[in-house]
Amino acid sequence: MAEELSLRERKKIQTRRALWRAAAKLFLERGYDQVSVAEVALAAEVSKMTVFNYMSSKEDLVLGPMKEHIGDAARAVRDRSPGESAVAAFRRDFMAALNAYDASVGMSDDPYVLQVRRMIQETPALLVRAHEYVRRAQMLLAEELAASTEGPEAELAPVVAAQLMSVRYVVHEHNHRRLFAGESAEEILPGAVVLAERAFALVEHGLGDFGTLPAGTGADTAQAAEAGAE
Repeated sequence: MAEELSLRERKKIQTRRALWRAAAKLFLERGYDQVSVAEVALAAEVSKMTVFNYMSSKEDLVLGPMKEHIGDAARAVRDRSPGESAVAAFRRDFMAALNAYDASVGMSDDPYVLQVRRMIQETPALLVRAHEYVRRAQMLLAEELAASTEGPEAELAPVVAAQLMSVRYVVHEHNHRRLFAGESAEEILPGAVVLAERAFALVEHGLGDFGTLPAGTGADTAQAAEAGAE
């Protein structure tokens, strides 16, 4: 029975990937808004009903791979080792993805992946759905953090989740900017690692005096100038 379920699940994965490939090819060739779900079904040699059995919407024909990663952050925290902090578990999982050149953290320089990413940025419907997935991932992380803490700390779970997901988002975008500028994933990895480590250090140790202006600048200088004018 276990083998039967495994085979069934593998078949689902194969069909889902075939749909993604067929859809992405058509969308990249003609534009997302110019292709119907029926045309995707025809290209993948399945029925339109089959498409919606695997994808809840047209947007998922592009964003399905991203949707599969929605629970990654929450899972990393849930599966942390005894004595390991949530921040450490999140960081360990994220750094592993960076070093594996994983597309989920913006580290894939595959031309096909970058074309799809650019299409998402340039298509409002896809961009809105992508942001929904990011918010959903943050919510799941906050729920996991709250479930593993008690009292006042549980109330801070949404704050911690927002900070951790912000690190993920900023490093992800940093990677894509450099990839789109023509650099390879291998070239940007060292800088991405340094940026991520510095960002996680801020989350782990608190912002403290980050951003404090040196004496004699900003508002202090303006006040002194005003006082001198008087």
